[in-house]
Amino acid sequence: MRRKLARGVTAGAAAVVMAAAVQPVSASAGTSSNASAPGGRSNAEAISPAPEDAGQRVEGTSASDAMTAPKGTTSATKVARSAEARIGTGNGVYVGKVKITTRLRNGRYELTDPTRGGLTTVDFGNRDNREESAGKRFTDRDNVWGNGTVSSRQSAAVDAYFAAGKTWDYYQNTFGRKGMRGNGQGPSTIVHYGKGRTEAEYDYGLWFGDGKGDKRPMTELDIVAHEFTHGVVESTVGFARTGDEFRGLNEATCDIFGTMVEFHANLATDTPDYLIGEKVNSHGDGKPMRYMDRPSKDGKSPDYWKPGSGRLDSAHHAAGVANHFFYLLAEGSGKKGINGVAYDSPTYDGSKVTGIGREKAAKIWYKALTTRFTSTTDYKNARAGTLKTTAALYGNAGPEYKAVQKAWTAVNVK
Repeated sequence: MRRKLARGVTAGAAAVVMAAAVQPVSASAGTSSNASAPGGRSNAEAISPAPEDAGQRVEGTSASDAMTAPKGTTSATKVARSAEARIGTGNGVYVGKVKITTRLRNGRYELTDPTRGGLTTVDFGNRDNREESAGKRFTDRDNVWGNGTVSSRQSAAVDAYFAAGKTWDYYQNTFGRKGMRGNGQGPSTIVHYGKGRTEAEYDYGLWFGDGKGDKRPMTELDIVAHEFTHGVVESTVGFARTGDEFRGLNEATCDIFGTMVEFHANLATDTPDYLIGEKVNSHGDGKPMRYMDRPSKDGKSPDYWKPGSGRLDSAHHAAGVANHFFYLLAEGSGKKGINGVAYDSPTYDGSKVTGIGREKAAKIWYKALTTRFTSTTDYKNARAGTLKTTAALYGNAGPEYKAVQKAWTAVNVK
């Protein structure tokens, strides 16, 4: 079994894990033929790992990079790939019925998007060992994918594929960033990883288990966007893999932009909210993984900074301080309802914070991430970095600057 879990635990583990709970996986987990299922009608084609790109890759395996476009792709190749693009119909477990861009090659459709850098989704066959397989490409005859339930292996693939595409669109449309690493290459998303895994991971590809009982795949929109954002973080600030608060800021950044992608997609089947992974039921209690308005509702995450906040048992819990800051900056403190969800966000000092809107808050965080934060930025330095960024964007005398000051103070970061 591959050694892994949280970043920095072992030298060979590049994975960043979305959920804290890890389910035991049998070493004899079988492979999948991806045979016909209701709504499936797909064959599975083996794919080979792409050559390692030393300029982008610093650790981990290359199995998940199988479909990314190589450097030096010519204009003629790009035109040819665009000509292969087709619009298909996907039926996901969480996203419902959606339109997706696929590729037509040799008379069959593939879950590969020529318009988003070759972004692809592959089936890992419920294996656990990443060294023994690169997964199998999803192919289909009629370009209709999945049936909306886990009885079709394509359904979770639709969720991951669609969500990764929406994340690509968010970063490109909002920040002009093309792909995780800004190089125009789309990632691989790998579904059906292991048996009963209630986790999602970034390991230079986006890896997703099938959840409890293999019936709640970890492919919800904000979870996929969270893992995609780990690639953005890795190629920009590259937070240190060990240390008290760095990993918490890493995870918070991914929650922040996972949430922003959810609002950007604005799906009726997954109403935008400030709840993380609320649909996958990873804990088996029907509750979200995390709450941004009041992180302590999960029973472990802190609402406010205090010494040792970064030394919690999970970096996802340490993320609570920055998640709460972002919610307060975007929406403000106190009680309110957003898209039918009731929130009641407290402040450390009882002060009132007036939000500046999620778009401005995200713009401040992204600019700070890419221009001010370093690998060893802690919460105090994150406050300083976001204030400098806000001053550059909006001036230091306006409501935005004052709101950043107040939101950090409201989570006890001074």
